[in-house]
Amino acid sequence: IQKSKISSSRRLGLKIRLLTVASQMLQEEREQKKKEREDCLEERLPPLNLSGLSLQDLLDLCKDLHLKIDVVDEEWYDINLKVSKNNKEVKNMNLKIIEIQSKFKKPTLKRVKISAEDMLSILLGSKHKESIDFKANLKTVKKEEEKVKLEVTDWRKNVEAMSGMEGRKKLFDT
Repeated sequence: IQKSKISSSRRLGLKIRLLTVASQMLQEEREQKKKEREDCLEERLPPLNLSGLSLQDLLDLCKDLHLKIDVVDEEWYDINLKVSKNNKEVKNMNLKIIEIQSKFKKPTLKRVKISAEDMLSILLGSKHKESIDFKANLKTVKKEEEKVKLEVTDWRKNVEAMSGMEGRKKLFDT
């Protein structure tokens, strides 16, 4: 087991520094998102000027705002439906992938006896016209037949020689 080259106090100091930098980055990111949200709201919703409006103008303004709220709610509902539908599809696809991976097993291949010429005709197709003799270049080996000599002897002559342990040992040696 190799020991680390950094001492434990130095490692702890580095961890503390990393955590402080990460927390600062998170805080900056939160502030950035808050600022973006405020800018977007200012852009979409101009400030209301209610001073000097009559009662009828205020009612018209309220109706107009209610219509805008309804439109935004419809858009929000549609987007939520699309998101939930996509999430379900992703879940189903992941389940199918897991199912397919668990079911797939490599099939055992069967040994097929095929001649060299048949194999070439399958691989090359119509290009293979002439037959190739693969056995032509092989060396020929002559097998010498061992002649087994059977000695026929009279069993009565060897009874005394085969009796006792020496005789049994000779039987096993031969």
